[in-house]
Amino acid sequence: MVYVAVCDDETTVSAEIERALIETFTKLNIEHEVDVFYAGEDLHDKIKQGAHYDLIFLDIEFAKNQINGVEVGRLIRDEHQNRLASIVFISWEPKYAMQLFDLQPLNFLVKPVTDRKIEDVVKTHLKMAGFLMGTFTYKVGHDSFKVQIKDIIYLESQDRKLILHLADGRKEEFYGSIKAAYDEQLRKFDFLFIHNSYVVNFDYITALKFSELFLVGSVTPLPISKHRRAEVRDCYSEIIRKRLV
Repeated sequence: MVYVAVCDDETTVSAEIERALIETFTKLNIEHEVDVFYAGEDLHDKIKQGAHYDLIFLDIEFAKNQINGVEVGRLIRDEHQNRLASIVFISWEPKYAMQLFDLQPLNFLVKPVTDRKIEDVVKTHLKMAGFLMGTFTYKVGHDSFKVQIKDIIYLESQDRKLILHLADGRKEEFYGSIKAAYDEQLRKFDFLFIHNSYVVNFDYITALKFSELFLVGSVTPLPISKHRRAEVRDCYSEIIRKRLV
């Protein structure tokens, strides 16, 4: 089941997005539920009450007496500590795109939003969420195992042993090369090779600093090696730019 929120004070826009979403999920045979809101406060209040949304279409401009979409996005990311929800900002003005990097949006769409754009965004989210995404494979002895890419927070290397740190708290250990794992399986899924000992999933990064980064659920940073700092920042920015296209 994919839970979706559409938040736009233009009722015709909200209705069109809702229709396109339902048609797309139905075509892909994915169970879904779409809630529509006409004010940022209403969406925020619903989340405060415990509602969970995997994919959020969020207008930027609301009436002057209401909080704008950027502020709602910041509340979702910071107050609710939710870095996993896919936020898609929408606006009539393309000028906002470069202001949204730190909120790590899935995309930024300029109105009028077409059905094709909605379908592309949904497919991107489903790939990231593991519905349409492959798996990471590894071997322990003669046995082969798989984990979903979306569940990997980071991969750690200790000598020849590799350790998968997973979102549910599990750790899976096996022998191999961290460079091979990155080049052959993880690079294409927006992982960053930050250190000879660490490859991290972009979707779990909460803060990127000069020589270290922080991940969801951890107060202990992972180091970025000196010779990789420029490359990591470039890759980080490129992933953001790619997702805003």
